[in-house]
Amino acid sequence: MGTVKKLAEEVERGLKEAHPKLRKTVVKKLALAVGAMIEGQTPNTVELANLLPLETERQDMREQWVRRLLKNPLLRSEGVLEPFARQALAEAARNGQTILLSMDQTELGDRMAVLMVSLRVGDRSLPLVWVAEAGTANIGFEGQRQVLEQVLVWLPAGVVVLLSADRFYPSAELFAWLHTQGWRYRLRLKGNLLVDPGYGDESTTGDLARGVKERYLSGVRLFAQGIPTNLGILHEAGHAEPWIIAMECIPTRAAVLDYGARWAIEPLFSDFKSRGFALEDSQLEHPDRLERLLLI
Repeated sequence: MGTVKKLAEEVERGLKEAHPKLRKTVVKKLALAVGAMIEGQTPNTVELANLLPLETERQDMREQWVRRLLKNPLLRSEGVLEPFARQALAEAARNGQTILLSMDQTELGDRMAVLMVSLRVGDRSLPLVWVAEAGTANIGFEGQRQVLEQVLVWLPAGVVVLLSADRFYPSAELFAWLHTQGWRYRLRLKGNLLVDPGYGDESTTGDLARGVKERYLSGVRLFAQGIPTNLGILHEAGHAEPWIIAMECIPTRAAVLDYGARWAIEPLFSDFKSRGFALEDSQLEHPDRLERLLLI
């Protein structure tokens, strides 16, 4: 437990510098939990409780300490991460660089789903904000709006943002939100979406991609609402399916390949799960508690 205590002291020092007004008891407890998590790399709250450098030896009191922390409404990930997120976003935009954001979802078995927005830094991604829901269904636009608008609050003024997202997320509401904010985007589309290419009859995105290696269409309209966008279709050798990418700019091969920036979120999820903290083994049943565990 000496290692956990030393880790906790360093974390506490950093939290105090970033959050001089945050309640001291919250800072201290969060730092202890983070120290135990770094040492144990486990989502099992019983194992975490065993690692805590607490004065009591009673196992029930240790577990109760962890449960109370995960239920504490003052432990809000967006509040704790704000100064760190603002700093990371400002650094990413330095010298006029485009901020590369990814939005994706991961599942913990059939019990819980987590939607996350991350920031690409080099070849990796940093988690910025997330929301958890019970079940395995794709988290809809309301959850997307929640995480995106939190990032929007943290952005420096006048920056250029490029959002990439996988094919489960694009919707008329998401396109409208991105157009309103003036964000650039690379959104992969499913093959069954209604599209008006501007000539002939309405079709589907899959029909437009069928049998072609490359295709670029400007001024198309998606969904029944007729959302305006541009499409880039690229089917590279060795890949089972083509990329059908919606974008705000003139569609080109280079613009389609921008979507590759999204893949940096995959090793991030692996770090949380099988390759790191084994989050899929968590037995938590309440989404808000899972969100706090992710923060830790």
